[in-house]
Amino acid sequence: MSKFGLITKGFLKENPTFVLVLGLCPTLATTTSAMNGLEMGLATMFVLILSNIVISLIAPVVPDKVHIPVYIVVIATFVTLLQLLMQAYVPDVYETLGLFIPLIVVNCIVLGRAEAFASKNSVGDSALDGIGIGLGFTVTLTIIGIVREILGSGSVFGWRFITGDGILAFVMAPGAFLVLGYLMVLFNKLAKR
Repeated sequence: MSKFGLITKGFLKENPTFVLVLGLCPTLATTTSAMNGLEMGLATMFVLILSNIVISLIAPVVPDKVHIPVYIVVIATFVTLLQLLMQAYVPDVYETLGLFIPLIVVNCIVLGRAEAFASKNSVGDSALDGIGIGLGFTVTLTIIGIVREILGSGSVFGWRFITGDGILAFVMAPGAFLVLGYLMVLFNKLAKR
């Protein structure tokens, strides 16, 4: 696969949310607004890129019996680093995303890419895979957040353009499921063309 293909597959062919249907917990919980979706996507992408690089480097020397626990320790290290950086430099974002930052450790996207790709490929390709899958996840979360924010509060990225109240259900759990379902159908219809 070409270097460009490694990056673009995260948008269409292997989109983590709409095609692989992974990482739905943070997808549904953090996309109450476009900004939350963007921030969660970027946080996951940070961990994904760095863990892919390190796992690609250490995979040849890690025994098969302990590779999953070792990968989880690597991922947990980068999540801890991310938490500390967010608490120090963007405490508001850290407060908003809260519990979902530590849950990146067990995010199926990150662990799945470590096992399926990074452990079997070069450092460069693993970094590009992390970028592509991370960007695909970030764009997906941002789009879901945009739709939910527009329908739920009449604004996007904090800019209010519809007066009055939105449809409250869209900023709550039922709205997350509805928006995700309709966007999955739309994405898959467009991807088949």
